[in-house]
Amino acid sequence: MLKNKRILLIISGGIAIQKTPALIDLLKNDGASITAIMTRNAQNFISIDEVVSLTGNKVHTDTFDHDGWMEHIDLSRNADLVLVAPATANLLAKMAHGLADDLASTTLLASNKPVMVCPAMNVEMWNAPATQRNIETLRSDGVVIVGPAPGFLACGEFGMGRLTEPDDIFKAVSDHFQNTTAIKPPSPCGRGIEGEGRPLSGFTALVTSGPTHEPIDPVRYIANRSSGKQGHAIAHALSALGADVTLVTGPTALADPHGVKTVHIESAKDMLAACQSALPADIAVCAAAVSDWSPEYKSSKMKKKADEGLFLTLSQNPDILATLSAKGPARPRLVVGFAAETDDILANAKAKLTKKGCDWVVANSVSAENPVFGADENQVYLITSANEEKWPKATKDEVAQKLAIRIADFFSKHAVKNAAE
Repeated sequence: MLKNKRILLIISGGIAIQKTPALIDLLKNDGASITAIMTRNAQNFISIDEVVSLTGNKVHTDTFDHDGWMEHIDLSRNADLVLVAPATANLLAKMAHGLADDLASTTLLASNKPVMVCPAMNVEMWNAPATQRNIETLRSDGVVIVGPAPGFLACGEFGMGRLTEPDDIFKAVSDHFQNTTAIKPPSPCGRGIEGEGRPLSGFTALVTSGPTHEPIDPVRYIANRSSGKQGHAIAHALSALGADVTLVTGPTALADPHGVKTVHIESAKDMLAACQSALPADIAVCAAAVSDWSPEYKSSKMKKKADEGLFLTLSQNPDILATLSAKGPARPRLVVGFAAETDDILANAKAKLTKKGCDWVVANSVSAENPVFGADENQVYLITSANEEKWPKATKDEVAQKLAIRIADFFSKHAVKNAAE
């Protein structure tokens, strides 16, 4: 399929460069001719001689090392496709802003050929608003983005940022030459070009977060200790994977997550109404610590009387998780509940899974060893009808990213299953 196709491979500097030799082999074995440009930083990870040996061609590194030959023009003109793998955050930023301060960026700016980039970087670099703005700019310019993929990164963190596997990059290149009018790189969720590097693109998600405040009178309320950190982190993580997220949150001290539609509420009844207004949704994650009870509201401030106690009449609040989990056309395809338990964590979480009718429950212990409320770390269990997993203690951002990736995995597998059926 790639016989006699000329690919200009631009290699920028990052640990993901270790996958580049396998990619070159796949392209060459299918008949492609590979000419490479290496950035200065790329040469810190792999030698020029190794790339020469792999491609069988001269490797280009310097804008001015050309004996009068205009490399930044001719290299592009002599290619059928410009492929950047790996593409660092730095090179993506240069491309998005039209900078041209080395051979790679100058060639990309001067190119009149299709460009395909394969990002690879730390998860926070990928999630950073600046990088996401750059990616959207490149997409609007017609650049095809392949990846990144979720998983454990070289830095030890977990999330989006892994260079797409060489087999999948090869497939994206092959698809390009099969149909040059509609490049369709592999999508983890079967959603076509929308899913490029963001496996939840095209999906909608509803996330609840924070406490609820149940008013007693105009100056008092019943609440709980939830900070909203875990729910807000989940909303951000799902958005980073491409989902269109609505966050319904009780009162917290947190800023609204970037790129997420945020609805602020006070009481459990308000939260239920906001959740129902956000439907339909593909995903619902109920991370809020909703008050089970609300007092009978007094319109005037209740006055303290000497030597008298206070008796409140409490009524049960609506069950948001059970309502969202109920069968019907508006039910999200995946409903995830949270359980904060002080005793018998697994038994109570499994009982909640059955009683509420949700698909998964994320359970955590509220204890001195795992002070969930207000803390920056969390140790959770993921409970499904099939099994239970104990996740190691991690930051709430890391827990959120792992859960978001697991959700993306769920939809990827279901898309494959549905296609097979």
